[in-house]
Amino acid sequence: MEEIRDTSADLITRHNLNSAYTVVQNSPLCIRTPMFHRCQQIFNMKENVQLHLKLENLQMTGSFKVRGLANQMAHLPEAVVKGDWPVITMSCGNYGKALSYAANKLGIRSTVIMPKTAPDNRAVLIRRYGSKVVKVDVSELQSKVDEKVANEGMYFIHPLDDLNLIAGHGSVGLEILEDVPNPDIVIVCCGGGSLLAGTATAIKLHCQTPCRVYGVEPETACTMFKSLVNDKALTDHKSHSFAPGLSAPFVGKYSFAHNKKFVDDILLVSDSEIISAVKLLYKAGLKVEPSGAAAFSALMHHKVPDVSGKTVVVVITGGNVSPEELVNIFEM
Repeated sequence: MEEIRDTSADLITRHNLNSAYTVVQNSPLCIRTPMFHRCQQIFNMKENVQLHLKLENLQMTGSFKVRGLANQMAHLPEAVVKGDWPVITMSCGNYGKALSYAANKLGIRSTVIMPKTAPDNRAVLIRRYGSKVVKVDVSELQSKVDEKVANEGMYFIHPLDDLNLIAGHGSVGLEILEDVPNPDIVIVCCGGGSLLAGTATAIKLHCQTPCRVYGVEPETACTMFKSLVNDKALTDHKSHSFAPGLSAPFVGKYSFAHNKKFVDDILLVSDSEIISAVKLLYKAGLKVEPSGAAAFSALMHHKVPDVSGKTVVVVITGGNVSPEELVNIFEM
């Protein structure tokens, strides 16, 4: 299997995407998620839009994260695969859960470094798969990883800025094109930016007709938006949002490069708009976490330009929200 070269000038290619797509489709870690077709009437949309929802909240481990991870796992060093070299990552929840799930399946020892602000129930889920969890201040995430890599001989798997990760996430875009050929608009949330990068790249390189791809970030956690405005990947941005999965404190160089080239624009939504989207999706029978509802929120709150008469696909990225969290949301 071809390894993607790790240089700052690289962008993934059609070949990289197709190779990663094969990995994801054949991986026991992933499923092909369903497309909720022509659901505009369910949400009483006033615009003349044909709406389709890509339901990654039904993916294994409850989010899209396992797609990119499956492709990363396909490129691990032999010592890691054999279980001689433990892996480590940093995550506020969904990526850590996906890594722990995969490591458990493959018999690999794993550690997840989490910010102290991450919900406790996320750490509980990660530990259930057998991973060690270490909580630190957000500012100490990378330094703690570096410390354990240096002192304990761990192998770092990057949660948001890795070319194999981005290519694996591109499988979302390829599945969209198989289920909804030639969409006019695709909307994807943006946290670390790897899902948006992979999906946008796949759409732009494979779609037979023009298609706009929008990323969506919270107004108070718009790291990618500000990076694109400043034309450089921000490495220390103070982000906070009701959607913790979208509160990335930095943007990686690979995600930035792909989003700069292939994404049409980044749209911003408020926390209250995200909360209303979670409620609306739940009433339609879909359990979606705040981070997973952000892209849908942008469409519902008229942030997406020129949608009338268009075929629109929204990626619902995750469903890892507890009953207690839902109760709190509906009380807001």
